Amino acid sequence: METAQKAESSLNHSGSSDASESNSSTYVARVKKLLYRPMLVGIKDGRFFIGSFYCMDKQGNIILQDAVEYRSTRRSSPSPMEHRGVGLILIPFSCRTSCHVDCAIEEQLSLLSLQEKKS
Repeated sequence: METAQKAESSLNHSGSSDASESNSSTYVARVKKLLYRPMLVGIKDGRFFIGSFYCMDKQGNIILQDAVEYRSTRRSSPSPMEHRGVGLILIPFSCRTSCHVDCAIEEQLSLLSLQEKKS
């Protein structure tokens, strides 16, 4: 489930000024529940990073804390994965292909409801 992307779209939600302020505070409160959760982020070149979700800005850039980079050592499938610790990393929105957050099913359903209300 791509919860970070759904949370990101909730941050970009727009409407009337009074309604959007109360809605955005609700959305921000929900996104805050994801802080420090394990997150897996895939990027366009095939690598992926696993780390603790540290923050996300309005542009959709994500920062992971204590991140580990995984990449394939060969182009053939299945290939062994090589990994290295990278620490704190910023992943630009433009590079991201997928985002998964490890959280309870109730929180996943809560984030899904963000999308339904927006549509």
